Amino acid sequence: MWLAIGVAIGAVSCARSHADSITQVELIRRTQECLDAIPLGDRAPWDKYLASDAILFDEKGRSMDKQAFLADQSPMPPGYSGAIRIVRPQSRILDHTAILSYDLDETETIFGQNLQARYHVTDTWVWRDGEWRIVAEQALRYYEDPAPGTPDVGKYAEYNGIYELAPGKTLAVSSDGPVLYAQRSGKEKEVLVAEAADIFFRKGVEGRQLFRRDARGKVDALIDRRNNEDVLWRKVP
Repeated sequence: MWLAIGVAIGAVSCARSHADSITQVELIRRTQECLDAIPLGDRAPWDKYLASDAILFDEKGRSMDKQAFLADQSPMPPGYSGAIRIVRPQSRILDHTAILSYDLDETETIFGQNLQARYHVTDTWVWRDGEWRIVAEQALRYYEDPAPGTPDVGKYAEYNGIYELAPGKTLAVSSDGPVLYAQRSGKEKEVLVAEAADIFFRKGVEGRQLFRRDARGKVDALIDRRNNEDVLWRKVP
């Protein structure tokens, strides 16, 4: 996705005047101005509202200063279009500091194919040198379940069984018609939703459940993959 929102940190000026007040409506207007500039690759609003000593940290984990962030802005390529809309804003305006927290609904079209994403962003603005500047901005992307695939119910019998993480720590896999379940010792059953061959996920839980096969093609383990790291549960013979 082309959304690049990050973190900017700078010192707060103590100087104030009667002109330093700002409202939530104005904060939203300025923020939306910056967001509307992203698909166009227009750097001007960001250059205007970001503090000169900004440090930006986007939802992908990249850390950039203001110069690097501005250099990263470019127009969407031909065949691409999109928009970002602020929703559910909240604010706290205290003295010479204003905090705006909100969700973003992003829509993107790539050669006729529509994509969507959701983010949560918190901005901190300060009154500095007669201007309001963004000195802290952090974005998080909401987790979304992958698209479910077509389950191969005929393979469920191969998955069924007990898997062991350590002595006394087991996970039972069972099926009931078209539904596959996983149940850790001492916990409730969870539905495993098919994504692809031997790959499943749990609704609302980031990660995958993969059934590993040995050289003979038999299921010998369940891999709990979280953030690209694996926890192995070996199938009990």
